[in-house]
Amino acid sequence: MKDIRSLELLQQPMWRVIDQSSLGWMFEGLQSFAMDDTLCTSVGAGDAPATARAWVHEDTIVLGIQDTRTPYLDDGLAVFEEAGFRCIVRNSGGLAVVLDKDVLNISLIFSENEKGIDINRGYDAMVELVRMMFSDFNAEIEAFEVTGSYCPGSYDLSIDGRKFAGISQRRIRGGVAVQIYLCMSGSGSERAELIGAFYEQAVKGEKTKHTYPTIKPEVMASLSELLQTELSIQDGMLRFLQSLKKVSGTIESGTLNEKEALLYDGYLARVMDRNSKSLKR
Repeated sequence: MKDIRSLELLQQPMWRVIDQSSLGWMFEGLQSFAMDDTLCTSVGAGDAPATARAWVHEDTIVLGIQDTRTPYLDDGLAVFEEAGFRCIVRNSGGLAVVLDKDVLNISLIFSENEKGIDINRGYDAMVELVRMMFSDFNAEIEAFEVTGSYCPGSYDLSIDGRKFAGISQRRIRGGVAVQIYLCMSGSGSERAELIGAFYEQAVKGEKTKHTYPTIKPEVMASLSELLQTELSIQDGMLRFLQSLKKVSGTIESGTLNEKEALLYDGYLARVMDRNSKSLKR
C-alpha cells in the first residue's frame, strides 16, 4: 500500500535533476556534502526548485563522527588504507558506510516550509521512490533496522531480511536533504566485512561510550544479488528518472545556478576544514 503523504511530497511541480553519477575519481565525497548543503540552503530559501541529485564515489569510506571517537582509530583507518579506500567524515549522523563504483547515491532536496515535512515523512518519501524504482520485480522492499548491518537504522531497506540500502537526512537553513545509498551490484557481504574489520581494529573489544555495531556480513547484499538480475549504475539511474517523472510529470536536467555556485565554494571550504579536524589525532 502506497503512503499517500509521501507520494504528495514527491509530486513536485518540477524536479531539477543534477546527475553526478559518472564523474568518477574527479568527484570526491566532501564535494557531495558541500553540494547538498548548498542545495538545502538554495531550495530552502526558495531560490531553486525541488532538486534530485544522483552521485557515485569510487572506493570511499564515509565515517560518522562517532567512528572518529573509537579508541584505536588509526589502526582502523589502516584497514581502509590497505584496501585502497580513502576516508572522509560525514557532516550528519550515522556510522561508517562503503561507497564504490557500484553504489548509487540519491539525494532529494525539499523546502522545509513547502509542505510541512516531518522527519519520518522525508524518509517515507524516499522509501516510496525506491519501491517504485523496482516495482517490476516480485520482491517486497521493507524498511526496518537490520541487526548486524553497517550504519544500522530504522530506515534500512531490505529484501528477505538482507539490507541493500540505508537512508539518512540532513536539515539546514530551511532545506531538507534525504539521502540514500543503493548497493546496485557487487558483494554486499564483502563491503560489510571491510567495515567489520575496521571496528575490530578500531575498538579491539574495549568498552566504549558509544555503541558500535557487531557486523554480520551475511545480512547485507546488493540488489543484483537479491533480485538475481545484474543491475548497473546506469540501470539504477534510468529507473530513478522514470519513477521521478511518473510521480511528478516534469523533470529537468540542471546544474548549480550562479548564486548556488558562490554558496558551494564556501560550504566546500567549511566541510574540508571540519573533515580535517575530525580525523586529526
